[in-house]
Amino acid sequence: MKLGSLKEGGRDGTLIVVSRDLSRAVKASGIAATLQAALDDWSNVAPRLNALYGELQAGTAAGAFALDVAAMAAPLPRAYEFVDGSAYLPHVERVRRARGAEVPESFYVDPLMYQATSAGFLAPRDPVRVPSEEYGIDLEAEVVVITDDVPMAATPAQAAEHIQLVGLINDVSLRGLIPNELAKGFGFLQSKPRSALSPVFVTPDELGDAWHGDKLHLPMRTWINGSWFGAAECGVDMQFDFAQLVAHAAKTRPLTAGTIVGSGTIANEDTSKGASCLAEQRTVETLRDGKPSTPFLKYGDVIRIDVTDRDDASIFGAIEQLIASPSS
Repeated sequence: MKLGSLKEGGRDGTLIVVSRDLSRAVKASGIAATLQAALDDWSNVAPRLNALYGELQAGTAAGAFALDVAAMAAPLPRAYEFVDGSAYLPHVERVRRARGAEVPESFYVDPLMYQATSAGFLAPRDPVRVPSEEYGIDLEAEVVVITDDVPMAATPAQAAEHIQLVGLINDVSLRGLIPNELAKGFGFLQSKPRSALSPVFVTPDELGDAWHGDKLHLPMRTWINGSWFGAAECGVDMQFDFAQLVAHAAKTRPLTAGTIVGSGTIANEDTSKGASCLAEQRTVETLRDGKPSTPFLKYGDVIRIDVTDRDDASIFGAIEQLIASPSS
């Protein structure tokens, strides 16, 4: 099934069930008011939501309406926790090589992960507002999974059972602020503003054979100002699968229902697939030409992130955002 949220109904939105082709939806208020409420009682609520999804697909759901993506909030407008990994080592290796640094051996056996911003997520059509273009505005196209309650010290096999939803994220980064923050040894803060989520999250079974081995096996398609930027394969060169990432996050603490776990920027060894963030493209250019030629995002730029099925139909709906100043 596919689930989303309308902007109406308060800070946590109003839960809706969305048709497979993303054209129609129905409010799930009689089952769960919000997606967070559904995740809090997932084992009981999910079958009822799935039944409503069946009715929507059959055209028999009472109260169904035409879906307007502009009226949608992020599926989880705010989450209790968002932890973001960096599971695609080609990205890590290139960035470090460009600055003459080695990749620590531990990176190949232990996931890289940080505590990310979860107090609020941008809707898929909300603008990305940044105080200054000089901060080095970048997109990062990633896959995320959403869990129910995960016990502390869950093994990867156990963690896989707690992955209930899959979605996309534009994990906005301000590259000009990152070096000084990381140099302090405490991690990201100002360099990581709010991120945007895809219009809908979907259950893994909705993905069919595109979901196996706890990975999404489809290309992550990105465009900047209507021009193709990349189609990196999500299922290729992913050093750690989502079950491993969830288990890593839960090693010393339980994860509460509604936790979002990110894959990190999708990146392949094959650079002909393009990139999923500007920092990656600029690194490829630096290694090839001695300096980057692709600029970071400017006010007025429009980015688009999408994953489509084998018939070229959008699965999660596209994230499409204008880069803007706070005053525009």
